[in-house]
Amino acid sequence: MVEVAFEDLQNADLQIGCVYKGGTAPNLGSDPLSHLFPCGNAGGFRRVNRRDGSRLPAYVILYTSMEELEWPDFLDEETGVFRYYGDNRKPGNDMRNTKKKGNLLLEEVFELLNSNNLEDMPPFFVFKKTGNGRDIQFLGLAAPGNSNISPDRDLVALWCSLNGQKFQNYEAYFTILDTKGKDISRDWIKSLSENHSASIDIAPDVWKKFISQGRDGIEALKAPKIIHIPSKYDQLQCDDEGKKCVDAIREHYKDNPYGFELCAMDLLMKMDNHFVDFNLTCPWRDGGRDASGYYSINGGGKVNAPLKIDCALEAKCYAENNGVGVKQMSRLISRIRYRQFGVLITTSYVDKQAYQEVVEDGHPILVVTATDIARILRINSITSENIDEYLISIDSRRKEWEEINKKFEYPQTTG
Repeated sequence: MVEVAFEDLQNADLQIGCVYKGGTAPNLGSDPLSHLFPCGNAGGFRRVNRRDGSRLPAYVILYTSMEELEWPDFLDEETGVFRYYGDNRKPGNDMRNTKKKGNLLLEEVFELLNSNNLEDMPPFFVFKKTGNGRDIQFLGLAAPGNSNISPDRDLVALWCSLNGQKFQNYEAYFTILDTKGKDISRDWIKSLSENHSASIDIAPDVWKKFISQGRDGIEALKAPKIIHIPSKYDQLQCDDEGKKCVDAIREHYKDNPYGFELCAMDLLMKMDNHFVDFNLTCPWRDGGRDASGYYSINGGGKVNAPLKIDCALEAKCYAENNGVGVKQMSRLISRIRYRQFGVLITTSYVDKQAYQEVVEDGHPILVVTATDIARILRINSITSENIDEYLISIDSRRKEWEEINKKFEYPQTTG
């Protein structure tokens, strides 16, 4: 991995994947970003203005640790899409009235994007914390939006909750641009602030294309698909509101593991409405499956019948630090018939060995963990304020199902 020493930062070009070393002093003077750019030494948004008196942004540095469960910034390397959260991260302020005015900046640049008025669009330079001292890694040159994300979804105001107080913050989507392996030159960076009108002449070709064509001209940096085993952190990450909701589910079903089965089934159908016709299996003849149903694929019309693919669901309501292991995963794998697939949904995570078995052996298993559950709930407007009401409604449906199945008098088994 290429590294640039702290003392060489001021003249360094930007290279994707390169690590820019922090200093050794135990203070903010060791921050590498403020030596790479004429910017402040703290914060996720670091804006550098033009020097022409216009007070318009020349460029913006986005910095992320990629480690905040409550604000899960994320780069999808296969698509180049970068999710970044705004800077209103606690209650008490209007979401635009933040110290760094990051959310206000997001509004401004996405308005420029959607109006196709891109002459004043600043480029974004994205960096992440490496975990080694103050060292940072350059992820790439980014443009707001993505050609595959609709204009009403690339900047979304989310309701959040902290200590019982509600507030809003932005979830924004950018695209890391494909610079074809070329570095971002120091000359262009300087020109952006010192002579902005002429800076386009020495800009990377991919930036010129974006400025010329807008959203349709976004050319993403896409990495080839590599087998990836998500970490425990990746599978658990969610914002504060999502964590409260998942915790509420765990608490609700901690003494009633069978109760979570219907909840898992409902979450799956909320996640994707092509999951249909699900039925719970009776506990006394479970055979390793908690529910079964179909994934329905249709051609979009009303004439031809849809294709329905058999699906088996297994649900595990586990505590945050209790992962699904090989034994539980093997239980589902062994009961997937030919042409079927399975879904494992858990309020926790799947441990590395179990996940590795699924991926490397190519088992047709869809894994849904705590981070996915939090997102499903949020998309369906289920919050910490109404999660209990939602779970009670699930319990009512469970009781109705149990009444219907009372006529079966098979002896119940445990395990």
